[in-house]
Amino acid sequence: MPKRSLSDARLYLCTDGRRRQGDLPSFLDAVLANGVDIVQLREKGLEAREELDLLEVFRAACDRHGALLAVNDRADIAYAARPDVLHLGQDDLPVAVARDILGPDVLIGRSTHSEAEASAAAQEEGVDYFCCGPIWPTPTKPGRFAPGPELLKHAAGLPGDRPWFGIGGIDLGNLDDVLSYGATRVVVVRAITEAEDPGAAAAEFARRLAPA
Repeated sequence: MPKRSLSDARLYLCTDGRRRQGDLPSFLDAVLANGVDIVQLREKGLEAREELDLLEVFRAACDRHGALLAVNDRADIAYAARPDVLHLGQDDLPVAVARDILGPDVLIGRSTHSEAEASAAAQEEGVDYFCCGPIWPTPTKPGRFAPGPELLKHAAGLPGDRPWFGIGGIDLGNLDDVLSYGATRVVVVRAITEAEDPGAAAAEFARRLAPA
């Protein structure tokens, strides 16, 4: 299936390897068939071989559905797995170093947690997209300060057309608020991974994020 482009991506999902549920392939098929554009394996503490084995399952699912596969933080894992995307936090490798390792074909994203970081990421050479948040406190990032929706307003007003995503505590109940602050793309974790029907949750996010 043809791979979708970053510019068309609206719904970005982060999930662990689903070992507690034991349903990783079927989970990925359900959410990718229902509107998830980018999926990232986010699970701390994995050994490299373990992460690469999981990424093979993610890669196969993304290929089936034309979605983009993202690796979190580690350029060495990305070099081995050759995903579509490497997502870097503020304390990870510098973008220029990651770009030297991966070459021009892997997209690179940046996490931003303040107006200054968002402004920098909107212009930084080698960055393809950035994320702003957490909008609200979230247990996936315990103890991290939540800059709030004002960061979304700031990002929406930045010059240029680099794609950016709101992240942090977003669910179907507050999605309209997120959109009202100027976001058109979101990163979701628990609102899909912990949903009773993950595919249906993904479909509803995708419906509401679709361009008018």
